[in-house]
Amino acid sequence: MIDFKINEDKCISCGLCAQDCPVGIIDMNPKPSIRKSREKLCLKCQHCLAICPTAAVSILGNKPEDSLSADGERPTYEGMTRLIKTRRSIRKYLHEDLDQHLIQELLETTAFAPTGHNYNTVHFTLIDKREELELFRDKIYAAIKKAGEAKTLLPQFEFLYAIQKVWENNKVDVIFRNAPHLLIASAPKKNSSPLPDCLIALSYFELLANSHDIGTLWNGMLTWVLNDIDPSIAEQIGVPKDYTVGYGMVFGKSAVKYPRAIQSEGLSINRVNLKKN
Repeated sequence: MIDFKINEDKCISCGLCAQDCPVGIIDMNPKPSIRKSREKLCLKCQHCLAICPTAAVSILGNKPEDSLSADGERPTYEGMTRLIKTRRSIRKYLHEDLDQHLIQELLETTAFAPTGHNYNTVHFTLIDKREELELFRDKIYAAIKKAGEAKTLLPQFEFLYAIQKVWENNKVDVIFRNAPHLLIASAPKKNSSPLPDCLIALSYFELLANSHDIGTLWNGMLTWVLNDIDPSIAEQIGVPKDYTVGYGMVFGKSAVKYPRAIQSEGLSINRVNLKKN
């Protein structure tokens, strides 16, 4: 049951919900309706609820009055351009935890990121306490050391053993950069696009975090450990067994400030110009 309901006192039979339905299952008779036999085709995208100009459509138990209005302040093009161009990968963090409520708000907004087939099944594994992240860090470095000593590291990951030695001998944390928080995105392997779904979600999170002056770092080395060196660690921290780890990201208050953007090395673009035979 998708619980598709129409407030007939508000509905003006404009047909916008039917026109915008991605799978075309809404009929106009003259009010919108969905036949029971077609309910299973619903993507649960809620476009019908979002597009209705008179707030007459409810679906999946969601009511239009509970949705955020599209009217209101939005970031300007100039503001978004500046945010994106001045984004930096942060590798030095203050020894300070972020407010838990702020982290929760960032994640709740990130949950609006699009996913393939509208599955909305990206799973976030959050380590939001520094002491827990330090314990997790020990597990990661231990896994690298074990694989390095056993000579089971793939050639492309052998450099991680040298990084582990730097940590062991000098306590220089190249992988986590002493960040206070970690976010790992994963998604069901059976989904049509688990990896892109995770990367899109983390991109949303990063821009939101940066808008709050929170530094972020995409953590490829951690991701390789979880996917290729010791996947059991992912299970130990609650990543479901049948999920793919898309990527990890450390974040926190930056200990450095960049007064300006870098200068891009240039845009590589191929404009397609096909001609009929």
